[in-house]
Amino acid sequence: MTALRTIGNSKGILIPKALVQQADLEGRELEFELHENGLLIKPVKAPRANWAQEIEAELQAHKHDIDVEWLDSDLVDDWEE
Repeated sequence: MTALRTIGNSKGILIPKALVQQADLEGRELEFELHENGLLIKPVKAPRANWAQEIEAELQAHKHDIDVEWLDSDLVDDWEE
């Protein structure tokens, strides 16, 4: 159990090390969400976090639906109309 502490003009709490480790909060930017019964503290999800794994999973799940011929094509600047 912990209590609010005064830190300058703000309030703060000490989060036990075990909870910091379990919630993967160490060194991460945090965001706060107000909920009906309290406050949720969670790490900010970085933009594109895990994007490579998510794309690979989608490619594997839909590998028969994807036309991959264009993936190996050359990029060109001289489009013909």
